[in-house]
Amino acid sequence: MKRSVILLNMGGPNNLDEVKTFLTNMFNDKHIIPAPQPIRAMIAWFITKTRLKEAQGNYAQLGGKSPIVAYTKKLVEALEAKIDAKVDYSMRYNAPFSKDVLEGVKDYDEIYAIPMYPHNSSTTTLSSYEDLMHEAKKLGIEHKIKTIDNYYKDPAYISSIVERVKETLGNEDPSDYELVFSAHGLPQKIIDQGDQYQRQIRYTLFYARKELMLQKINFHKTHLAYQSRLGPMEWIRPYLEDKLKALTKKKVIIFPIAFTVDNSETEFELDIEYKEIADELNFEEYKVAKAPNDHPMFVDALRGIYEDMKKSS
Repeated sequence: MKRSVILLNMGGPNNLDEVKTFLTNMFNDKHIIPAPQPIRAMIAWFITKTRLKEAQGNYAQLGGKSPIVAYTKKLVEALEAKIDAKVDYSMRYNAPFSKDVLEGVKDYDEIYAIPMYPHNSSTTTLSSYEDLMHEAKKLGIEHKIKTIDNYYKDPAYISSIVERVKETLGNEDPSDYELVFSAHGLPQKIIDQGDQYQRQIRYTLFYARKELMLQKINFHKTHLAYQSRLGPMEWIRPYLEDKLKALTKKKVIIFPIAFTVDNSETEFELDIEYKEIADELNFEEYKVAKAPNDHPMFVDALRGIYEDMKKSS
């Protein structure tokens, strides 16, 4: 039996020329901009036009492309070595698109779609699944696709978070540091409409704190905050900038709790933009932990998820 696993993520431009395509596709997603067409397309055009040069400049500082691509390829390679399936990845807003990836595996017997979002949200998981199933129906293979709702409590996934935090701390005393779990923000109205994202983020925080405690890694305090706010509307709080201002210790480790693969929002926004804020606030130490990426514990988490999906199919 031929099996395929497709890792789903939002993606990121492979070069500076793709930045426009990436932004246009993202802001034309009904789950990101909930406006009817053609109004949504007009909004997407306007946001892309106003943000394009700045975004290209940001990606230029990251080597002219999003780091998500290289990290994802390493993860694909690591996972494929552990399971009995071909592993591919599909990006929501830029190549490789789901339609192209599905074309390559349409003759497989079973296709397992695993989102790189542990926390289910309409803006991520639902958007990626809808796109994947839309393309699968065109090929008549939607019945072959198995999906998973979330894995925010998966023990191996939680372990990968803790290991990345420990890696960043090194041999230093955790009591000298504050630990901030930074999640990608969402407009408050999306949460008010019933989106489960924030609730599931808080569960991941609980389990990560518990594991740190069991390992006797006691930070001065641990916190949750949200980054990546856009536009004038109210987003879920506390905002990361406000959290940094409120910390009593001047040594901090940031862990990107909403991301499993590093991208521009970790390696530019957290590493560079929020570092500038920390410098202005006279922090002695400001460290950003890596996302799980291809850490062996995260690969084990994905392997376990795949095996469980296979059993239930």
